[in-house]
Amino acid sequence: MSAIYLPSLALLIGVLGLLWGADRFVAGSAAAARNFGLSPMIIGLTLVSVGTSAPEIIVSINAAINNVGELAVGNALGSNLANMGLVLGITALVAPLPVQGHLLREESPALLLITALAGLCLYDGFLNRGESIGLALLVIPLLVLVVKYKRQHPNPENIDEVDEIPDLSMPTAFLWFMVGLAVLLIGAETTVWGATEIAVHFGVSELIIGLTVVAIGTSLPELAASVISALKGHHDIALGNVFGSNLFNLMLVMTAAGAISPVALSSEVFSRDFVSMAVITVLMIALVALALRKNPAKAQISRGLGVILLMSYGFYYVLLWPAISGS
Repeated sequence: MSAIYLPSLALLIGVLGLLWGADRFVAGSAAAARNFGLSPMIIGLTLVSVGTSAPEIIVSINAAINNVGELAVGNALGSNLANMGLVLGITALVAPLPVQGHLLREESPALLLITALAGLCLYDGFLNRGESIGLALLVIPLLVLVVKYKRQHPNPENIDEVDEIPDLSMPTAFLWFMVGLAVLLIGAETTVWGATEIAVHFGVSELIIGLTVVAIGTSLPELAASVISALKGHHDIALGNVFGSNLFNLMLVMTAAGAISPVALSSEVFSRDFVSMAVITVLMIALVALALRKNPAKAQISRGLGVILLMSYGFYYVLLWPAISGS
């Protein structure tokens, strides 16, 4: 068993480094952007939103470079599953989340469309460079549309969030940006090495490690941001953060692996993992629609609905157990 201690320690240190590095990276880049004259709202809708997916993106790139692309794909799909089942479920238990109508009108169709496109990329068991780059490039028009819409329909809760961007001098902001990026890179290298060694030791695939340990570890920023937002009363941010993170995971995290090093995938990636993610995505949107239909003026993701999301995440692990246990 001593052979597993070092990889386990490396995985723990790597994930902690990813979390700390992402926080410094976002703080430095957001402060620098504001010093350059960008409005806080645009910073919040772009840099801060993408920044919560920074650990997954860096891990995905590093995994592709190290020829463990399945770990990267597993990280993207597993992070989305964790965001909906674990993050949103726990956040709803902490504080029932009021639901805004725009989630159903705007974010939900975008998430369903990108989920469907991701499914097309994974259906044939091969994630190639062309489809990865094509899906990643859709981030640009998506961000443009989001910024344009939010400028015309500002949300007070979003304004409150972006007002918390630290006020740093340009040298300090640049220092934090570089330090955060360096720690992210080192943390990703350490995480991928530790996860790969653990997979080898226990005889499971890198895909399983990516779907479980790495996915939950790199989803911690979303969990922390959502729970803290809910406790502060920024309910729309807590729920919107999950929608946004899932979009970026499919468009940037998953595609980074395919763009750098096209990867052949086992059949279970689509039939078990993607289908499970798609089902829970539809479930989450259905719960939002149900809440809005039941009481449009005071719609919310209640604690009971949070339990349903947590149970759906637990059921996914039941499906995953034969692969984890090797049976």
